[in-house]
Amino acid sequence: MAASSSSAATTTNVMLAIFEKKTSAVDLYRPLRNYVACTYSERDAVNLEDDLQTVKQLRSDVERVLNPSPSARRDLFQSYFRALCLIETRFPISSERDDVNTLTFVWHDAFKQKQKASQQNIHLEKAAVLFCLGAVYSQIGLSFDRATVEGRRQASHAFIAAAGAFAYLRDNASAKAAAGGSSTVDIGVECAGMLERLMLAQAQECVFENTIAKGSTPGVCAKISRQVGIYYEEALAALNAAPLKDHFERAWISHVQLKAALFYAEACYRYGLELHEKEEIAEEIARLKSGISVLTDAKKSSKGAPAQLLDAITKLEANLNHNLERAEKENDRVYLMRVPSPSTLPPLPAFSMVKPMAMNEVLDASKEKMFACLVPDNSAKALSRYTEMVDDVIRTQAERLQQGSELTRVRLKEMDLPDSILALEGNTTVPADLKEEVEAVQISGGPAGLEAELQQLRDLRRVNQELLVQTEELLQKEASEDAQFRGQFGTRWTRPQSSTLTKNLQDRLNRFAANLKQAAESDARIERSVRDHFPFMSILDRRPIESALPTLAKPIMSLDATEDAIVGALKQSLRQLETVGAQRAGLEDMLKEMKRKDDILPKLMTSTGSHEDLFRKEISKYDHICEEIARNIEAQEQLLFQIQAQNDEFSAIFNLEDYKASREKCFKQILAAIAKYLEIKDNINEGLKFYVTLQDAITNVKQQCSDFVMTRNIQCREMIEEVQRNMAGLSFQDRKNSAPYDNYPAVGHPHQTQRASTPPQTDPQNPPVPHPQASYYRPPEQPTIPGYTNAPPPYGAPQQSHPYHATPAPAAPYPPQQAQQQPPASHDYGQPAYPGWRGPYYNAHGQQQQQPGSLPRPPYTIPSPYNYPPNQSGYYKQ
Repeated sequence: MAASSSSAATTTNVMLAIFEKKTSAVDLYRPLRNYVACTYSERDAVNLEDDLQTVKQLRSDVERVLNPSPSARRDLFQSYFRALCLIETRFPISSERDDVNTLTFVWHDAFKQKQKASQQNIHLEKAAVLFCLGAVYSQIGLSFDRATVEGRRQASHAFIAAAGAFAYLRDNASAKAAAGGSSTVDIGVECAGMLERLMLAQAQECVFENTIAKGSTPGVCAKISRQVGIYYEEALAALNAAPLKDHFERAWISHVQLKAALFYAEACYRYGLELHEKEEIAEEIARLKSGISVLTDAKKSSKGAPAQLLDAITKLEANLNHNLERAEKENDRVYLMRVPSPSTLPPLPAFSMVKPMAMNEVLDASKEKMFACLVPDNSAKALSRYTEMVDDVIRTQAERLQQGSELTRVRLKEMDLPDSILALEGNTTVPADLKEEVEAVQISGGPAGLEAELQQLRDLRRVNQELLVQTEELLQKEASEDAQFRGQFGTRWTRPQSSTLTKNLQDRLNRFAANLKQAAESDARIERSVRDHFPFMSILDRRPIESALPTLAKPIMSLDATEDAIVGALKQSLRQLETVGAQRAGLEDMLKEMKRKDDILPKLMTSTGSHEDLFRKEISKYDHICEEIARNIEAQEQLLFQIQAQNDEFSAIFNLEDYKASREKCFKQILAAIAKYLEIKDNINEGLKFYVTLQDAITNVKQQCSDFVMTRNIQCREMIEEVQRNMAGLSFQDRKNSAPYDNYPAVGHPHQTQRASTPPQTDPQNPPVPHPQASYYRPPEQPTIPGYTNAPPPYGAPQQSHPYHATPAPAAPYPPQQAQQQPPASHDYGQPAYPGWRGPYYNAHGQQQQQPGSLPRPPYTIPSPYNYPPNQSGYYKQ
């Protein structure tokens, strides 16, 4: 029922402890395992074997007191309660078909053990375990030696823990157990509340005894004593009300009633001592009479009370009477004060030194690993909802932070800060995109490097001119030699004249000469443009480009010399704004870190209340950082207003508007210089491409001319031999199978060789005289140049293997010339001066557009065009 203990050190050291509830044996292992195997899988049941065995062992230890030590029992009940919290969220225990319906928990009343309750739910089990935990804590408190200061301190802590366990039972389990069906009075809300008050009274009593032992003032002792009495009075009120009125033995009620009276009278006694020191004799007399009256009434119902408690009441009553007699004598002789009625006195002051221990942390099962792999669908959905709530908070606050940062950036840009401050210090800045363009120009050589590229144009033009002259000299030399032999041999020199065969080549060379002339004119325009605009573009050669910008300086004349103070205040505000921005970045990182660590699944799996209540509690963790963000945004707004005012003053003194105008003018000058530089650079690059292309075309024609001259020289030698034989009287009949020389197709045109349909006739009387066959020249195949494959030859028609070979005919020695195949009109050897140029520079003939990438390898290293495609038109822009 209840246990009491006393100590020889004090007559009031009589306290109560609670016995544990009794229960019937129940097997948790088999029903829980079957549920896992059916609802989840046999594999999950095997994986949870250790957890199921642990729960089975905990329930067995609760049923049988193997270790009677209160501390061991305390640890057992705490562990088992945490396991029950994990079971509750994963195993629905009820009489329903799909639930764990083979478990029935049975518990007896701790104060009337004949009464018992049985339920097919876990709420009765949890309430009973909490009751047993509070009972064990009360036993631990009673086990300490309360004759010593340390013993009383430890006992007080144990009673505080017991009060916490009974308070947790009242607030979290009693109502659910009562709603689950049959229940017992001891785990009801009323009994749990009464036991909490009783344990607090005993804890405060231990504090009072230590206060007396330390020799504290009567006023302090009176307040603490009065609070002890209040706690006992609250417990007594619960014991005298239903449903506890007839549930406890008379000894319980007598004990609590006497304790309440004893500590009220003790408070009156201690308070009277303080009043006596203050010479407030009248109130002292009234307080003493009130304490004596309460003790007198309490002794009337003291049946069954411990003798130690009755002795303490008798001793205290004697002390009260002694002090009352002394006070009345002094009042009659000295003070002559009117004694007030006790009913008119204000309540005695009280002060509580104890409160129930919070059991949430002790009984928190969220850190337990038991049954961690089982997550019901409803818990997963609840977790998803909470995650959405957190994401919404994070997203909202992150947007506020980003908006704050963007607002700062825009406002500072509108005020031209901190650029104007940096300009005052000589640290001018150029917009990032403009600076990149200037750096690109400088990397490509800048305006100072244009002269070298112009020289490259001159060199390429000179090389093309020299190639053209060499080619023309080849044809002129061959034509001169042909004319010399024609004049020497007269009509015997029967081969065609050079001018009739080289007409196409001459036309091409003429067009090349015209192109070179127009290219020279274009080059001259480029050089003139470079000379005219070089002073304008020279700003791009300034390194760094910031050195070309205007500077901001102090005013020459100053009336009050406050410039430095204004600048200093503005700098200070900007530094503060920067600090606020850094704090904002830290707050955003803190939000992300909080979200990363926010895992409420363990708490969700152990929570037995409303999910919404848990969510509100957990989401409140973010309230403080949301408040920090709000304060940060507000501080930033105030700083921006302050900076705006300071900047207005700064702008007026330093004439900032004029500085901005000159700076913008400089930026526009730099942009215009870049545009002109790019235009000239593009023209030069197109010129370089043109000369490289033209050089390849002239080289091609030169090779054709060389082939033509070589073939004509071979024919010339053969014809000289032939003419000399004819002059010597030799018969041509012997030579009728030799190749005639009267069919000379123009160079560069295809020649279809005719062959006789019948083999040549020979005269048996005059056999032909053998002579060496003409060694006709076969032009070598043009090698394929990398980067120019699959491009049509820009100059000349396809080469023939034997351009000057004639088939012998049976009749005349010089058959008529075959019709020459003309090349297509669109295939022209004249090349445009520059790709993309559309002016009088080009021939009027249709030009074949060169494809990018089909150019021959240039003889010079040509720099890449500056950020523009090579075939962009409008090269020579004036």
